[in-house]
Amino acid sequence: MYDNLVEAAALVKGKSIGNGYFDLSVYPSSAPVNLAILRDGTAQAYIEAGAVIKPCFCGPCFGAGDTPANNTLSIRHATRNFANREGSKPSDGQIAAVALMDARSIAATAINGGVLTAATDIEYTVEPHEYHYTDTVYDKRCWYGFGKADPSVELKLGPNITDWPHMPKLEDDLLVKLCAVIPDEVTTTDELIPSGETSSYRSNPIKLSDFALSRRVPEYVNHSKQVRQLEERREKGEAPEAVAEVLKKVGGELRKTTVGSCVVSKKPGDGSAREQAASCQKVLGGFANICYEYATKRYRSNCINWGIVPFTMDTDEAFDFSEDDWIYIPGVRAGILEGREEFDAVVITKDGTRPIRLYCRELSGDEKLILTEGCLMNYYAAGHGED
Repeated sequence: MYDNLVEAAALVKGKSIGNGYFDLSVYPSSAPVNLAILRDGTAQAYIEAGAVIKPCFCGPCFGAGDTPANNTLSIRHATRNFANREGSKPSDGQIAAVALMDARSIAATAINGGVLTAATDIEYTVEPHEYHYTDTVYDKRCWYGFGKADPSVELKLGPNITDWPHMPKLEDDLLVKLCAVIPDEVTTTDELIPSGETSSYRSNPIKLSDFALSRRVPEYVNHSKQVRQLEERREKGEAPEAVAEVLKKVGGELRKTTVGSCVVSKKPGDGSAREQAASCQKVLGGFANICYEYATKRYRSNCINWGIVPFTMDTDEAFDFSEDDWIYIPGVRAGILEGREEFDAVVITKDGTRPIRLYCRELSGDEKLILTEGCLMNYYAAGHGED
């Protein structure tokens, strides 16, 4: 933020961060803040000291724009960070919480050659600055198109920008194949869809989905694609033998049963707010996640928006699942629309079947429709939410 940048600039003004391995990057929080530090000399102090002013975007979160060397210490003044998010493999201790190290102490460390230094160890004076907000950059560069849709204008798509694939609706019943079973206590969004090498595909949902769980469960993508093909065949009126055999064990009916993939974990979704962690599962044919609890409400909401039913199970339920298992949830569509929060399901293993109780609690009216329509895009395409 502006005040942080002004304070830290007072420490580096007239000094140098050196020409060794240590470097300092500065990310203004917005274009108006960037404009303000250019006008009042704050940016000049940073640049003269050897720091680099970076664009105003969320790149540091997903590893774009500033990648440290492997096995090095990287102090990130960010809300969260996990191994590999930076596009490399840093050593331990790569995050500095605001409570421990604010922008001033990072600046003090910078002018001390990278040796961790408290700002209280440096004498400096902050010249008074008053922040002046200006919306010039927004007025001159952003087009406000709300309510001005023109269907006659063709969208221009680059070679790596693609449309979203077809998203099936949720039928009366649901049959999911467990394509990833993760026994870890917590599964992060960076494991669900890694940062770094994936960022160039952020506008290509099909290619991006090929990276889903690639660092944690490499076989997940392949298994999910195989299940997606079964659903594609079912939608065409075919009767995939593998699905028919499973449904026969539980008395299910093929024509009214959606077939999808599923991720089972203990506590998924910790970390950054990347909706791709859910959208990539959906692109691969995902229709449900099952866990003890969701690490963040945000990730659970992302799952709902992509038509992935966010099931939970009792914490005393044994984490006894295999990637060869199927789970059948009868009456799921009607149950969701009726507001039912408990679902009796069946785990189908190579050795037989066993019952399991799943929960899907506190869905809003819109969320119920989003799940049953198959995703938020289908929800709008069906005419919901227009009021």
